[in-house]
Amino acid sequence: MPPSQPRAPSQQAAAPTSIPVSRLGLSPQDVATLQQHQQLAYAQQRSPAGSTASSQGRLLLDPGSLQMLSRHFDRIMQAIGQRLEQLNHATEIATQAQHDRAGNALQMADAEITRFRAILQQIDELETEFDKIKRIREIVRGFRARVEQMERRLG
Repeated sequence: MPPSQPRAPSQQAAAPTSIPVSRLGLSPQDVATLQQHQQLAYAQQRSPAGSTASSQGRLLLDPGSLQMLSRHFDRIMQAIGQRLEQLNHATEIATQAQHDRAGNALQMADAEITRFRAILQQIDELETEFDKIKRIREIVRGFRARVEQMERRLG
């Protein structure tokens, strides 16, 4: 058709088209979700068309309505993605903090084990010294007994 001729009514911009939700073959939950989000998308655009269609049990399926719904879902997906990134970041921070605490606990445990081993070694050394002192004591007692015995003989 040449550009100078007026368009036929069927070629003019289409008014929003709505269809009964029963014709979509979707589950009731999917239909409810679509209607809810279409209402939200139209509410964000301050247009009553989506709310009107939804209250009549219908969905608007013209290109403009579908594009608006698509942008709405894109914004939702972006918000979900941002929240997911926030949660991932928070998880990384919490994991690192837990790792640091566990690392500190391990270091503290290693230090306590080292200290305990040093104490055990000192105890072993003291027991060895105690045994030496007992032997020296026995030797001294033996000498003393000999000295006393010699004094008795001499005296």
